[in-house]
Amino acid sequence: MSGTDGNLVEVNFDGIVGPSHNYAGLSLGNIASASHGGDVSFPRAAALQGLEKMRGNLARFGHQGFLLPLPRPNNALTQQLAVDEDTPRQLLAAAWSASNMWTANAATVSPAPDTADGKCHLTPANLVTMLHRAQEWPHTRRMLDIAFGNSAHFAVHDAVPPSFGDEGAANHMRLCEGHGSKGVEVFVYGRPGGKFPARQHEQASRAVARLHVLNPDACVFIEQNPAAIEAGAFHNDVVAVANEHVLFTHAEAFADQQGAYEAMRAAFPALEVVEVPSSAVSLAEAIRTYLFNAQLVTQPGGGMALIVPEECRESASVWAWCEDMLASNGPIREVIPVDVRQSMANGGGPACLRLRVVCDPATVDPRFLMSESKADMMAGVIETNWPEQIDPADIGSETLASSVIAARAALLTALELTELG
Repeated sequence: MSGTDGNLVEVNFDGIVGPSHNYAGLSLGNIASASHGGDVSFPRAAALQGLEKMRGNLARFGHQGFLLPLPRPNNALTQQLAVDEDTPRQLLAAAWSASNMWTANAATVSPAPDTADGKCHLTPANLVTMLHRAQEWPHTRRMLDIAFGNSAHFAVHDAVPPSFGDEGAANHMRLCEGHGSKGVEVFVYGRPGGKFPARQHEQASRAVARLHVLNPDACVFIEQNPAAIEAGAFHNDVVAVANEHVLFTHAEAFADQQGAYEAMRAAFPALEVVEVPSSAVSLAEAIRTYLFNAQLVTQPGGGMALIVPEECRESASVWAWCEDMLASNGPIREVIPVDVRQSMANGGGPACLRLRVVCDPATVDPRFLMSESKADMMAGVIETNWPEQIDPADIGSETLASSVIAARAALLTALELTELG
């Protein structure tokens, strides 16, 4: 498999919001997470919102995958930290985090047309900058090994060493003529030293590119704008997203905006940039509404659609720009708002909730692929088993722990994935 393969399509693998979804405010530099820290969360509503987004994409595109909640609470972590009644609450809360729902951070994915061995490569993100996320990758790898276990088509790696922070596909974009064609992979990194941590290290990105046996001439490495990181764009996908030949970006996304465009265009001459100027939408408003943390997707009938959070429609400046953009008859022909408010309150929009994998769906373990009947079944499990609400003060409760563990077990049983128990 190389060059172009007619069976390759982009499949979005969304994270199912776990039953321990809570607002503990654990993510430094994530303004939404920090501002909602201590609020009561609604895991059942959050999971059903995510499921509705998946249903919509399944109906539009015909393909949709999902990844599962990880085991929580993570008692191994609390034991490693020797958590007791005097331990800071945030350390206890880390072991309950449902943050793997944001599968844009699950891994970096390089499709088969881009790799020297003609396989789709996946490297789980080590997520070492934040404790509550650094615990994820071994469990994530175990899940990826099952979902993408067909070794004739996929290669799944270990995470890069923890000396270099790697946050996965949230800092990675791909430019191509079509999903099944050879592409150019764009890696966006940050430099340390600012108000908030720069979570993606340049050397982590370069290591992933080598692990994925990419052509160096088809890789572009770009520095994120430090001002964007300080404004709350803790990942590149909060200020820029690409799909096929289109880059949709804020004017302040990159440290050297014009230099970034030139580097991408040198590797991929067909690049079309849709830039939102700061005069139309401020960087702060772009981050608040997650305009760029959107799914930029190719419509089955041609043209592209932008799947944005409802917060974009409620912002006068953002929605005015979207309407002007649609009137200009550019490459993005439709803007589709979706309700993911529970995820947004913890700092993750539509793009955070999905991992893009270009593959032949027939090569994926079918237990990880969505259908309407499966969505109905999963909704029933969630409505029956997911806690209706969680107050952060309840974290650590044995009663809540039993409820969360039983809820996940019920979903694994329904999906015949008990080996992940």
